[in-house]
Amino acid sequence: MVSQIRFLMCAPDHYDVDYVINPWMEGNIHKSSRDRAVEQWNKLYNVIKNHAIVDLVAPEKGWPDMVFSANAGLVLGENVVLSRFLHKERQGEEPYFQQWFENNGFNVYTLPKDLPFEGAGDALLDREGRWLWAGYGFRSELDSHPYLAKWLDIEVISLRLMDERFYHLDTCFCPLANGYLLYYPGAFDSYSNRVIEMRVAPEKRIAIEEADAVNFACNAVNVESIVIMNKASDNLKSRLAEVGFQVIETPLTEFLKAGGAAKCLTLRVTEPIGEEIHAIASVESRVIRMEGHLLDAGLINRALDLIVEMGGSFQVLKFNLGEQRQSTSAAEVRVSAPSHEVMEEIISQLIDLGAVDLPQDERDAKLEPVIQAGVAPDDFYVSTIYPTEIRVNGEWLKVQNQRMDGAIAISQTANGIVAKCKLLRDLEIGDKVVVDVLGIRTIRKAESREQRNSQEFSFMSSGVSSERRVELVVEQVAWELRKIKDSGGKVVVTAGPVVIHTGGGEHLSRLVREGYVQGLLGGNAIAVHDMEQNLLGTSLGVDMKRGVAVRGGHRHHLKVINTVRRFGSIAKAVEAGVVKSGVMYECVKNNIPFSLAGSIRDDGPLPDTQMNLILAQQEYSQIIQGADMILMLSSMLHSIGVGNMTPAGVKMVCVDINPAVVTKLSDRGSIESVGVVTDVGLFLSLLTQQLDKLTSPYVAKVG
Repeated sequence: MVSQIRFLMCAPDHYDVDYVINPWMEGNIHKSSRDRAVEQWNKLYNVIKNHAIVDLVAPEKGWPDMVFSANAGLVLGENVVLSRFLHKERQGEEPYFQQWFENNGFNVYTLPKDLPFEGAGDALLDREGRWLWAGYGFRSELDSHPYLAKWLDIEVISLRLMDERFYHLDTCFCPLANGYLLYYPGAFDSYSNRVIEMRVAPEKRIAIEEADAVNFACNAVNVESIVIMNKASDNLKSRLAEVGFQVIETPLTEFLKAGGAAKCLTLRVTEPIGEEIHAIASVESRVIRMEGHLLDAGLINRALDLIVEMGGSFQVLKFNLGEQRQSTSAAEVRVSAPSHEVMEEIISQLIDLGAVDLPQDERDAKLEPVIQAGVAPDDFYVSTIYPTEIRVNGEWLKVQNQRMDGAIAISQTANGIVAKCKLLRDLEIGDKVVVDVLGIRTIRKAESREQRNSQEFSFMSSGVSSERRVELVVEQVAWELRKIKDSGGKVVVTAGPVVIHTGGGEHLSRLVREGYVQGLLGGNAIAVHDMEQNLLGTSLGVDMKRGVAVRGGHRHHLKVINTVRRFGSIAKAVEAGVVKSGVMYECVKNNIPFSLAGSIRDDGPLPDTQMNLILAQQEYSQIIQGADMILMLSSMLHSIGVGNMTPAGVKMVCVDINPAVVTKLSDRGSIESVGVVTDVGLFLSLLTQQLDKLTSPYVAKVG
């Protein structure tokens, strides 16, 4: 019995692979057989005619892909949304399809000219008419989805495609009768897969393997209990049979060369309309503004790439390019996301790049109370290194104690409302915490190309320098150290035991003694091996002069720990004349504060080592306050921890032989940071040599 379901098809009179607009066309230009294509199309046509009604649209010369009628538009009831093809190679098909729809009594809706949407190739109705699945990522834009919801009066669920082989939704996704779904999860991002799983019950989901997916098993035509496709594995046919579907295979290999199969060759023009449908599109849009050296600094490219990579879409509404090299540019960009959840993630990243709302769209930050000490509300905004302001009662407040990975807490004080970065553990009942991403802006240091290429410290521009640049970087760091010292500034050093092992201890000691260091951060090991070297001549049991392990040397560090524990502290050991030189000696003698954060691997530990992690973090945070520069010397965990505590604006130099450590710190995004991949002992030796050359004040050099 023939169903009253109707399909639109277009004969392959002019079909060929004439160009490449998807991966399947690569290598197949003019390699399709016209005779085989006609034969395969006729078989598909006859199979469908045995189960449904088929209408035909006349093929037009010069438009070989008209055969893929699924892309003509999206039909629901008497309404059709005409396709807007992304590629010029198919845009000429639009008027022919529009004429067919109008001649057959449909109400035709047309999208804005530059808003791509490729019909039922990227929009598939749930077979029970409950909602519309709409794809985006390659051919159709997310911003088309609200139009579909409005014009067709149906809920639209947006799914992001990630695999370029499956460039249309219908190549990897096929809603079936009775609420079943045939799909290839690997074609979608994780968010879209979660959405699918929330909408379709596990027993209704038929997830296929890649082997079936590349045979376009999901590009199938479903007529009640019949599923017509190019090819299916025995396993897939068995799974479909178990839930009541009969698979009819009809080879369509000639059309696979152009990236299409059964579904692509058909457009269903009688779609079910649910009894209760509503125009709902979960797509959320927001307009942001960016200012600065957007092109020179690559900010606009980073922002637009970020939007797409995180599952959103964008439209550049305005772009005012600076007229001179020193001029700044400004851009207004509409950002779209498939849900509020995704929008929050995108906007939080854009805020880090300096994006702000338009003045007329500014709103107060959303605040929620802390109801359990040490626990933030859900969706709290996570702070960054950049100076941040939040809008409360129509006024912008500067956030205090800026740091990474905290919450922004609002409290009422005698001096008014105060906004402060707090770690989660420090949140108190009564605090109000910023949630969502409204009413938040960051202030990033803007740089022109000239500034980044200048001989100032910022020339390093968050780069990771290799060995060949060590001497150049050392020269810049030396000048910066001299400038900070001359101005009464503050330099904090984070150091690991490798400083001692590589012979850098004597150079770091000198930096402390000569007033270049105002704070030292490390762990138990840096102090132990520094004193081991200066008491016993070894570091980790290795003779520092001869470079060989000494008999019993593995016990040396424990002897040092025991000695210091006998006196009660490093300072008392220095005062007693036991420790007579070295980094810790110079810190004590020059009243340089230090903090040693302990870990589970520490021997002893030294009495000065803070084994309470929370207290150690607090000590670190106090010492780095007001720092102008932080030298991070071969201590991955301590350096990363310090980096998270340090706000933007503090110059940072990370030296490590391991590039991964250096990159980790540079990835913070601060333009005042630089990574140096080299031996830390060599770096410190070169640094002290360069400081010896600086016999005149810094101002004389640059003047």
